[in-house]
Amino acid sequence: MSNNNSIKKTLFVAISLCIVCSIIVAGAAVGLKDKQKTNKDIDRKKNILIAGGMYDESKSIDETFKIITTKIVNLETGEFNNDIDPKSFDIIKAAKDPQLGITIHPAKDSAKIKRKPKYMPVYLVQNKEQTEIKKIILPIYGKGLWSTLYGFMALEADFNTVLGLGFYSHAETPGLGGEVDNPKWKASWKGKQIYSENDTSSPLIKLIKGTVNSEQKEAIHQIDGLSGATLTSNGVTNLVQFWMGTEGYANFLNTLRNKEKKQ
Repeated sequence: MSNNNSIKKTLFVAISLCIVCSIIVAGAAVGLKDKQKTNKDIDRKKNILIAGGMYDESKSIDETFKIITTKIVNLETGEFNNDIDPKSFDIIKAAKDPQLGITIHPAKDSAKIKRKPKYMPVYLVQNKEQTEIKKIILPIYGKGLWSTLYGFMALEADFNTVLGLGFYSHAETPGLGGEVDNPKWKASWKGKQIYSENDTSSPLIKLIKGTVNSEQKEAIHQIDGLSGATLTSNGVTNLVQFWMGTEGYANFLNTLRNKEKKQ
């Protein structure tokens, strides 16, 4: 009479079960890879449209996104780069790549990301002739209190006035730093200006402690701080100023301004 409770048989059943489960999980991962990639792309497009004030629940995201042109910009020169495919460009992978990324000097790394891509994707809303930019949406990211915040900032045609801002990925404390998701707070960014009239390379926009006094001149550059979340507020200020400064998009935005003046 065989012993069904022997250690060998128990181990055999356990190992066999693990192998079968591993095969099922691996198969599911491979089978869902394309779908996950598609869903990730749709989510990216949705957040770009939300930041630009163009998202409409009643319409297809892909259909609405057709009004947006995606281009790659060289952050150092401020010029477009047509040699890199924007569809396959990944900013996180690019930052780590020795050829596509660069280490940031600690004194200039206000976003605390250590490395940045040499190139970034930008999203343009243009007129039908594609001779005029009506809106521009820019990817931004940097450290908060507990996590790296990833988002998009949309600017109006003057490349200075904020149209919208939103973070689509972070792990800040709910009810505190997590208030970056609060629609009312996000709406308070609209109409704020990033630069002064005389200096379009040094961003002035920032979160302050408490509530903005609309009667003060500097209020045009100020956002209400996140209550009880000073470090997250500082992080948002730092990452926005980083990406709107010379380490980020300032050279590019100034290039666009100069081209418009010549037209």
